[in-house]
Amino acid sequence: MRTIIITGGAGFIGSHVVRLFVNKYPEYQIINLDKLTYAGNLANLKDIEDKPNYRFVKMDICDFDGVYKLMQEEHVDGIIHLAAESHVDRSIKDPFTFAQTNVMGTLSLLQAAKLYWESLPEKWDGKRFYHISTDEVYGALQMTHPEGIEPPFTTKASSGKHHLAYGEKFFTEDLKYQPHSPYSAAKASSDHFVRAFHDTYGMPTVVTNCSNNYGPYQFPEKLIPLFINNIRHRKPLPVYGKGENVRDWLYVVDHARAIDLIFHKGKIGETYNIGGFNEWKNIDIIKVLINTVDRLLGRPEGADMDLITYVTDRAGHDLRYAIDSSKLQRELGWEPSLQFEEGIEKTVRWYLDNQEWMDNVTSGDYQKYYDDMYKNR
Repeated sequence: MRTIIITGGAGFIGSHVVRLFVNKYPEYQIINLDKLTYAGNLANLKDIEDKPNYRFVKMDICDFDGVYKLMQEEHVDGIIHLAAESHVDRSIKDPFTFAQTNVMGTLSLLQAAKLYWESLPEKWDGKRFYHISTDEVYGALQMTHPEGIEPPFTTKASSGKHHLAYGEKFFTEDLKYQPHSPYSAAKASSDHFVRAFHDTYGMPTVVTNCSNNYGPYQFPEKLIPLFINNIRHRKPLPVYGKGENVRDWLYVVDHARAIDLIFHKGKIGETYNIGGFNEWKNIDIIKVLINTVDRLLGRPEGADMDLITYVTDRAGHDLRYAIDSSKLQRELGWEPSLQFEEGIEKTVRWYLDNQEWMDNVTSGDYQKYYDDMYKNR
């Protein structure tokens, strides 16, 4: 029997992790701790909300006293920490909120875990603090090409896997941090605090840095769900710069699988990169979305290409992210289960089939519903 807190469990990635753990481990007690900000939506977990091993707690991770009391009352022996402010554009406008949640919130969790676990007879035995971070802490990679070959080109990672890439260098676990946005700077700081608690106090921690996720239940300020919805309603598709920026994309369920594996079998004190070896230029992924949505809606494929609208580039917009997840593949045997074409097809179908969910999120009705539900609790 284990009791695990999953922070940010009502969010996009968090809800997939909560669902996986609740369904896969009926002997575990899973506590979903979420503040229910704009990106948290309990409708993401309707299918498991009545499971006997699931409990939701509305709480801010910055509430140290509340977190500490919860850990004592529930005898928590594991924390999977996903709660974070994560949208780069929002961080540029409001860096203070990102520092408060991502840095001070993480520190609040770490200190609460430290004090509670150190008070137990077994101390650290059987305990784990798992911190989920981002590839953006590494900065940016250049788009380079060998022997005059224009990217993308086929290359082989250290895992032996061949894939298309836009450069010869990748983010590895030993790379120096070079965050460029307030969001990535806040995440980098939180990563350092987690490692400091391991090195200073001996806390059993593990850190992972993951590439861009896509899939069901993603808040529609992010590129893929935003553009699927805009294509459906024939609204403009705002593309930063020329759409040349490259990102590595991973289906969210595969990220949840990796988190499960690392939580149970990852080595204490280690860092693991999680990525899909799946690089795409923004403009190319947008064209794939247009073709897929048009086809599934019975429109001529590519009919909505004229919705693409180029806008002024984001300040400090990193050119290329590319994760090398060879260590995770080599040491723990994880690899993505879906090819991108299959994953994007499933994703587009989900958003088209769940317009009610999308309407509730874009209208903000879901926030009022949960605000009313919890205001007297």
